[in-house]
Amino acid sequence: MGLFGKLFDKKQCDICGGEIGLLGNRKLEDGNMCKNCTKLLSPWFSDRRHCTVAQIKEQLDYREANKAKVAAFRTTRTLGERMKVLLDEDAGVFMVTEEQNLTAANPDVMAFSDVTGCKLDIQERRDEIMRDTPDGKQVSYNPPRYTYAYDFTIIINVRNPYFNEISFKLNLFSVEVESQTPAAVGGRFMNGPAIAHDPERSVEYRKYREMGEEIRDTLLQVRKEARDHATASAAQSARMDTPWNCPACNGRNNSGSFCEFCGSPRPH
Repeated sequence: MGLFGKLFDKKQCDICGGEIGLLGNRKLEDGNMCKNCTKLLSPWFSDRRHCTVAQIKEQLDYREANKAKVAAFRTTRTLGERMKVLLDEDAGVFMVTEEQNLTAANPDVMAFSDVTGCKLDIQERRDEIMRDTPDGKQVSYNPPRYTYAYDFTIIINVRNPYFNEISFKLNLFSVEVESQTPAAVGGRFMNGPAIAHDPERSVEYRKYREMGEEIRDTLLQVRKEARDHATASAAQSARMDTPWNCPACNGRNNSGSFCEFCGSPRPH
């Protein structure tokens, strides 16, 4: 078979067994995968090409089991605007998604204790504003003027067998802030250096900064509470396994919540 024939030779998906259409093949380390099966993987998973067929099947089993968690999910708090962080505070779990139909999207449901870190990353880009001279040239203002553009990204680090990071932008379009110049102060010209740039003047900048800080602080707080509860539960369990002496009757080496000799409750 020539090169042309090999290029258009139809392949079979090693996951579902179906025929892979033209340009629909997704390579695995030891096989092939159709685009329909690829859509079933976690949206935060990005290492497909280095996975084996067996590893992909394991993840799809995990994703299938995740559907029951989505069905049981009850949103008690919503953070974000376009991409949302949904919390089920009663169950101690959360998900991150921009989809409205949660059943169809099947977002990964994770425990608060799975969060290992969270930060807000604000990226700044600066472009100089030039002015046109009468002879058609572009020159700098004196003092120079700039337009600053900002993007706000949330990075959530998690414990998950298939991904360790959830990263998404809060803003759809960059937030632009023009530098303040002496000429702009009080509507009259002033000599001297340009006024220090302050993005906090922008309502949009403050909006996304505060949104990001709320997501970061909330996830770090619920993680702390979940881990503190787990630590306290482990300590209580270890305490319950320790033999105790009854202060009421002096019965020794009790193992339960009540004295085996007189029935008095275990002291706190």
